[in-house]
Amino acid sequence: MIMKASKQRPAGLIAIDREMARQHADAIASYERSATLAQKVAISLRSTGRLLLLGMGGSHAVSRAVEPLYRALGIEAVALPLSEQLGQPLAIEGKTVLITSQSGESAEVLRWFKETNGGTPDTFGLTLEDNSFLARTAPSLIGAGGTEQAFAATRSLTISFALHLSVLAALGDDPAGALHALREPESPAIDDALAALADVRAVVTSGRRLQGLAEAIALGLTELARIPCFSLEGGQLRHGPMEMLGPDVGVVLFRAADPTADLVVAMATSAAEAGSPVVVFDASGEPPVEGITTIRFQRAAGLAAIFAMLPVAQSLMLAFADARVDNAGTPVRSTKITRSE
Repeated sequence: MIMKASKQRPAGLIAIDREMARQHADAIASYERSATLAQKVAISLRSTGRLLLLGMGGSHAVSRAVEPLYRALGIEAVALPLSEQLGQPLAIEGKTVLITSQSGESAEVLRWFKETNGGTPDTFGLTLEDNSFLARTAPSLIGAGGTEQAFAATRSLTISFALHLSVLAALGDDPAGALHALREPESPAIDDALAALADVRAVVTSGRRLQGLAEAIALGLTELARIPCFSLEGGQLRHGPMEMLGPDVGVVLFRAADPTADLVVAMATSAAEAGSPVVVFDASGEPPVEGITTIRFQRAAGLAAIFAMLPVAQSLMLAFADARVDNAGTPVRSTKITRSE
């Protein structure tokens, strides 16, 4: 048994608890107050038909999660790490560019605007800090409640998704299901999932259309538990990396009510046959896979599924780390705002 019980909750996790306690209310406020600028972003997207989503860390995971949602509305959306765009750039002319940075101050954001001479007329920001470099430099969707103080991204992810919800609604997508998930959050138990992962030395998260959500949770697990936790899109996991699976490698999957749901089931079955403990966050509305630890949600897809699953996955992430690390939530090699490349 690798896990151990903390005698006292670490200060870093208490700080994350505070952020998570207000994330739903701040997300709703962010959605409501961003409508005007969201309309302008939507006008740009209708004009260009192409979207380049740039960010780092959790911000890039958000971009990866919403990438298929914009594509479903006919927008040619591509999400890249901002560091990759700096080193091997795609052309930005004729595209709507949306740069996400929770702090609005990361080193890559500052350098990108310097090297592009301020971006283009179709460049927008998405941030939590209304006095940040990003917010001062580009028209920006601003999240409610100010900067996230805790280390690992939780509230900032939920707020960023809510700001994207505002843009998607301005493009004609129905926000009702996603707003319902924010206003009436589900709270299924995570005890069985935590027990299933008790003895693993590494975790792989995976999804299909929910791959961005899987990447966000893998990042948080790595930051907090300080063990290898990484994410592979379901097809990529199938093509070779299955070799690493076994009793000491946990697999966490995300399944929604979309055409890729059966592929997630197939992966859950294969991973379990390989001996890995498997946990499935499941909003498909379909019966759970027999013998697989399943955390069930109401039937949902897209942002409605993300808003339902994200806080529960965050709770599992925190509990997993708290059982393994004495001072989980207090970084030892990183900072909240990354100011160097």
